[in-house]
Amino acid sequence: EVQLQASGGGLVQAGGSLRLSCAVSGLSLDDYAIGWFRQAPGKKREGVSCMRESDSTTYYADFVKGRFAISRDNAKNTVYLQMDLLKPEDTAVYYCAVDLAWGAEPFCRLPGYGSDHWGEGTQVTVSS
Repeated sequence: EVQLQASGGGLVQAGGSLRLSCAVSGLSLDDYAIGWFRQAPGKKREGVSCMRESDSTTYYADFVKGRFAISRDNAKNTVYLQMDLLKPEDTAVYYCAVDLAWGAEPFCRLPGYGSDHWGEGTQVTVSS
């Protein structure tokens, strides 16, 4: 079974940092786009950052450019989201998901449309 396990959330003050992890099993990340998405209470789901190894593409939403960085560890089949300079508006539940067909940018922008594989969310709370 394909499983994604997100972790690393927590409570930080504005300007602080967190590193989220998404451990993936049951598929090769070489064949999929993988992305981080978030949803705050009362808000629509947003694509945060997505990547696809096959064409070496990466996408960042405008609201995280220069602050967040997505990366992966092939040996661990794990994708990370390094979040720096966190803002209160970053507060949300963060999810990871994969998709076989979409590229990095469309996967993030849709956002996450059609993905059958989602991890459990991890809560990120940023205090002012």
